[in-house]
Amino acid sequence: MTEQPPMTTSAESATDDESMLSRRERFRKLAALDTTSGALLLVAALVAVVWANSPWRETYSSFLHTEIGPESLHLHMSLAHWAADGLLVIFFFVVGVELKHEFVAGGLRDLKLAGVPIAAAIGGMITPALFYVLVVAIGDPEGLRGWAIPTATDIAFALAVLAIFGRGLPVPLRTFLLTLAVVDDLLGIIVIATFYTDEIDFAMLGAALAVIVVFGVLVRQQRKLWPLLIPLGVVAWALMHASGVHATVAGVLLGFTVPAIAIRGESRPRTEWFDDAVRPYSAAVALPIFAFASAGVTVIGGEGSIVQPVSIGIALGLVVGKLIGVLGSTWLMTRLTPLRLPDAIGIRDLLPIGMLTGVGFTVALLIAELSFEGGSDDHAAAAKAAILFGSLVSATLAAVLLRWDARQARDNDMNRDNIPDMNRDYIGG
Repeated sequence: MTEQPPMTTSAESATDDESMLSRRERFRKLAALDTTSGALLLVAALVAVVWANSPWRETYSSFLHTEIGPESLHLHMSLAHWAADGLLVIFFFVVGVELKHEFVAGGLRDLKLAGVPIAAAIGGMITPALFYVLVVAIGDPEGLRGWAIPTATDIAFALAVLAIFGRGLPVPLRTFLLTLAVVDDLLGIIVIATFYTDEIDFAMLGAALAVIVVFGVLVRQQRKLWPLLIPLGVVAWALMHASGVHATVAGVLLGFTVPAIAIRGESRPRTEWFDDAVRPYSAAVALPIFAFASAGVTVIGGEGSIVQPVSIGIALGLVVGKLIGVLGSTWLMTRLTPLRLPDAIGIRDLLPIGMLTGVGFTVALLIAELSFEGGSDDHAAAAKAAILFGSLVSATLAAVLLRWDARQARDNDMNRDNIPDMNRDYIGG
């Protein structure tokens, strides 16, 4: 007789389904961790740098310049452009969702609480730009187009460093950094849309905005309509790309349409649901691939020098300009206005936070590509090398300062508002 395969019972099938769901949930939680996201970015960047400076560096360049996509839809692009203009939209969608939640239900809804980190973000953008302009205007006026490169802060990297080295510091310090970085991203998006858009096809832009409105209507409906959201998002992205406005702006606008207050009897706002659902793919897929495609700067055997006014301006802007901008604007706000730092945070805590804002990896690399696209490859290579160097120095100094700060004694009124600090939660606690 032929031996029959064992029958699978419904109970065993249910167990397998639960196991698969459990593994998927573990992946999502692991990928969404600050430390995981930062580690993946770092590994991807290291692989790119090693490959770009190896004997096989030409294969790295030729691989990224491979073009795919339909020409009729203006989407015949290199793999590097697909990473920057396509995959990075996922990251900016998460940023848009996060911004919407913060403005409606989070730390940015109350100006009294958000005033200081907003001011710190603004100061942390203006000062590095001034450093860059002063250096480049004297030595290389052609490089002035990259003035916005050192203004960006990488949320994923900065939060990863804080999570690892900030153990024992108050949790509100993470909230302060997150608020600052979110505002920094918002300002960065405005800069990209305003200063790095040469020509606009208003018909395509109008069509993109119309699709985003439809997306916003559907995202408020019952979940049975949600299978339409991804196709609509792709169409909005394609139309935004065709309009001449950088396609990542579509991701932010789509994120802004997600409701930030619980509706239809749901237990939590849909911004939280979408953040949980999409962030793992942003952290584990989109950002590492973009880092791999953008961070490969050839130093060995490369043409031209990476030490030039552009690279010096970026490095100074990230390491020194960011710190001065964050600390200076915070000091002015707390001295000249009634606003104070959040509960349990002191001025000394902002020293490592100011250094962390100099970690300008992802958005800085994107702005560098936009600044010198179609221009000098020498400028682009120098800019990327400076971003990597400045971010590494800032992260290292921030790590040392975070450990120093965590070892210092804390009093009961760190923010000097004459009200005893109530927060007793600590990072890693």
